Amino acid sequence: MKKQYTVGVIGATGMVGQRFLTLLADHPWFSVKVVAASPRSAGKTYAEAVGAKWCMTCEIPEQVKDLIVMDATGDVEKIASMVDFVFCAVDMKKDEIKALEERYAKAECPVVSNNSAHRHTPDVPMVVPELNADHIHIIPAQRERLGTKRGFVAVKSNCSLQSYVPALFPLSKFGVKDVLVCTYQAISGAGKTFKTWPEMVDNVIPFIGGEEEKSEKEPLKIWGKIEGKEIVPATSPNFTAQCLRVPVSDGHMGAVFVRFENKPSKEEILATWKDFQGRAQELKLPSAPKQFLHYFTEDNMPQTKENRMLENGMAISIGRLREDTQYDYKFVCLSHNTLRGAAGGAVLLAELLCAEGYMD
Repeated sequence: MKKQYTVGVIGATGMVGQRFLTLLADHPWFSVKVVAASPRSAGKTYAEAVGAKWCMTCEIPEQVKDLIVMDATGDVEKIASMVDFVFCAVDMKKDEIKALEERYAKAECPVVSNNSAHRHTPDVPMVVPELNADHIHIIPAQRERLGTKRGFVAVKSNCSLQSYVPALFPLSKFGVKDVLVCTYQAISGAGKTFKTWPEMVDNVIPFIGGEEEKSEKEPLKIWGKIEGKEIVPATSPNFTAQCLRVPVSDGHMGAVFVRFENKPSKEEILATWKDFQGRAQELKLPSAPKQFLHYFTEDNMPQTKENRMLENGMAISIGRLREDTQYDYKFVCLSHNTLRGAAGGAVLLAELLCAEGYMD
């Protein structure tokens, strides 16, 4: 792999795009050369384009303040010629996103996407680097389909999955059979703050459009296997989900109930979590948490406000493991939805792709 890569952020003015820029500001491998957004922002400096929409707690990074925003849809070939790869976090219709991401790929510009449009495309890897890093090996088949040498699309999974799937996946050796999960999801997952969504103060909304379907279907692709030229989703575990929007700024929590083919002891589960490491830790990727899964023994932990920033927001917090009267066990888990769950997870995926030679 190279020592330095130039990157672009497509959809740079939105909340996830902003988070990308804060994470990339001091990244040891990546430097931002291009910011792109809708035609109405194109031609302005980034600071002018984002204006009052900047919603991060830090200032706009100096490196990007004065970059001229390019047209995400009109300048594809030009952008592709300027960078090694792009991160994509655009707000468009799903079919438009699929077409746009493939345009970048066909312009020989790899795409690491935060969007959901390509998550179920059979030859597009949807990767949590600690769990299913081997799925990136489908990329040669995708390049063959697209007719590219360098270009491809890789995606990260839905943000809410990042709380409970990392806790369940290492337990596969015990035969994870049935999973019921209730997620309690922060308002930043909807691209909102309390200032822009005052209706969420002192309120819970028991519906998030499309979220339950994603929570039940996407884990099966993570559990899936490469067969020929596609990733074939697993047929188990069986997932059922209920997703609620709660008055929290950042951090998605999951309440998980799980049944096994071969019920482990509590000690076996705790030891599995403690010892688990993935490819991201083996490669010592810059954004990878040293300890991926953290278990808290206190009855009132983890807590969203206290623990969402664990290991720079890239670790998973777990607590309250206990036996259940209907399932085998139940526990709670927490992840930072715009760091591990969105931009941070995509940056980590890009690091994996670089380390494994797919960006060269």
